[in-house]
This record gives sequence, structure tokens and C-alpha cells, in this order.
Amino acid sequence: MNCITATERQVVDLVDVVDFKWLMAHEGHPVNSERLQLDRIYARECLALAAASHQEALRRVAQRLAAQLGLQAA
Repeated sequence: MNCITATERQVVDLVDVVDFKWLMAHEGHPVNSERLQLDRIYARECLALAAASHQEALRRVAQRLAAQLGLQAA
């Protein structure tokens, strides 16, 4: 199963989620913020796109989110 249950869910900083969403949108990659927090495969895909970005701010927020979600940065 690829989803995180409510008891497994990590607490993430809402500001980081919003920043990530808007920085990704600026790159042409819309992000579903709820799915980002619940679906580990989707989160890894989004974080991998962010890791390849030329925007330093996007790469930094992606690293923070990866740590908050318990995922390795791609």
C-alpha cells in the first residue's frame, strides 16, 4: 500500500507545503498538497522534480519537506 495512514502521518510545516506548491507551479508542475502528504510515491515524484530544478528556493523547500515526510530527497 502506498498511502500513509493517519497514525503514520508526519506533521509537516504548512508554510513549506504552500511554498513548495507555488514554486512547483511556477515551474509548470501543479502539486496536489493533500496527496503530497498522503501518497509516498507521488511525494517522491514531486520531490525528484524539485531536486532537478534550477530554483535554489525550490530545492531547499523540497529538502525540508523530504525530511518532514520521512523521505530521502531525490
